[in-house]
Amino acid sequence: MREAFDLTIHDISADFLRMQSLTLEQLTKVRSALQGGTVSNLRERIRSIDLEVDQLEIDLEAHCLRAIARHQPVASDLRFFMLILKSLTDLERIGDYAVHIAGDIEELAGELRGAQTADILPLLTRLTEMLEKLSYAFTEKDVAEAAAIERMDDDVDALYEQLQRAALTRILEDPRSLSSALKLNRMARSLERLGDHIENVAERIRYWLTGQR
Repeated sequence: MREAFDLTIHDISADFLRMQSLTLEQLTKVRSALQGGTVSNLRERIRSIDLEVDQLEIDLEAHCLRAIARHQPVASDLRFFMLILKSLTDLERIGDYAVHIAGDIEELAGELRGAQTADILPLLTRLTEMLEKLSYAFTEKDVAEAAAIERMDDDVDALYEQLQRAALTRILEDPRSLSSALKLNRMARSLERLGDHIENVAERIRYWLTGQR
């Protein structure tokens, strides 16, 4: 019975990591486009990845609920299932935000100046680092890495505020930049919210491993 339960845990973990990997792939492609890569059909390319994220959310929820009903887990095993079930929405929202950001980049193609791109790239870089650490913390059951992600989200908030100030300065200096500055700010807001979702998952990983909030 325990062997079957362990196999279930393994399969669910693999799919959960797959979801994380897909969101990282989305953000990596978005960052590449912003750095001068192919912008054409970017939203559709990110959306195609998001469809798999959405399907994994559905499949994992069903798998977890069946496993809980069958095995009636307790203690850390129950916390594992709570981690997965509560984090599915966060990962799905990360995928959605990536689609929105890809659409914004398509709209801004040709409008973004070098300085504006330089403003947004640190946010994207920090978020991809957070997603990489998230997979490591989950796979290696590393409490310190999970805690580090929570601290990194403070960096994301600071970068977002910095970008807002820079956008306001540009508008004051050149009112013609208003449209692109507002779109850039919308993109940055999506990235900031995306970071909050990564932090949510990190907090649950820490609780799963320690039992302490």
